[in-house]
Amino acid sequence: MSKDIDMQDKRLHTSIAGIYMNTPVLTASGTFGFGEEFADFVDLSRLGGVMVKGTTLKPRRGNDGVRITETPKGMLNCIGLENPGVEIFLQETLPRIAKYDMNVIVNISGSTVEEYGILAEMLDVPEVAAIELNVSCPNVKEGGIVFGTDPKAAAAVVREAKAHTQKPVILKLSPNVTDIVTMAKAVEAAGADVISLINTLLGMEINIHSRKPTLGNITGGLSGPCIKPVALRMVYQVAKAVQVPIIGMGGISTWEDAAEFLLAGASAVAVGTANFTDPAVTMKICDGLNDYLARQHIESVQEIVGAVEI
Repeated sequence: MSKDIDMQDKRLHTSIAGIYMNTPVLTASGTFGFGEEFADFVDLSRLGGVMVKGTTLKPRRGNDGVRITETPKGMLNCIGLENPGVEIFLQETLPRIAKYDMNVIVNISGSTVEEYGILAEMLDVPEVAAIELNVSCPNVKEGGIVFGTDPKAAAAVVREAKAHTQKPVILKLSPNVTDIVTMAKAVEAAGADVISLINTLLGMEINIHSRKPTLGNITGGLSGPCIKPVALRMVYQVAKAVQVPIIGMGGISTWEDAAEFLLAGASAVAVGTANFTDPAVTMKICDGLNDYLARQHIESVQEIVGAVEI
């Protein structure tokens, strides 16, 4: 951490689950590559952390057909977790990105509970700051149940990961549930150190001329500014129900958005889809938050966490 950054962002310094962060601004998995791709646009050391592209036990080629389509105030995607697999990540990618002064948070997905444990153990290395569990994927052993919509299944994933790593474990909640608070309480009880939310909403688009779905996978994850009110509401609800820190995400594209999530109870925020439209957006959010705190005569960003007045 450079002295200039230390002075510039003094108000923004924070810590989550023992991880020191220069700012509470992170980047969401799947929207920022492995961090190195944005090094020309962003001071990576200024970010609270980079949640790298989703990693699985074996390589995945992803879905066929159209994978991304733009929607009003957002986008739909069905990438299908395309990635080279954890072994290539450890052997080739991690040594490269470890050279940057940033917290590397690895997002992992498994088809079974056991796979999460294997991945957690393999990634229990010094260069990794934490792991984030993506539970919005099919549970093959249980006949297609999605871990992220079943409190017991999500809790089982957390327990398995915790049993195989000393790193902080972040559980990423899916919004595609009836009661987000029930899910949050279940994973907190299972030992999650941090909860991040929300993942994408399930959406669809139809081409009226071909009469076929635009996406090759028919449905996909909806993200961007259009989902922000839903994400903010869920962060507020979960923050009132759990004691562990929260990383809020979902449609954040300005410093004002980030401030809202912090006031709602998030200890940090992650920027996703906005990185596609402005690769330097996270730096602008850091600047905006710093100026906002200065105008409010607030010395630490932690003072506004959960400070919404109801």
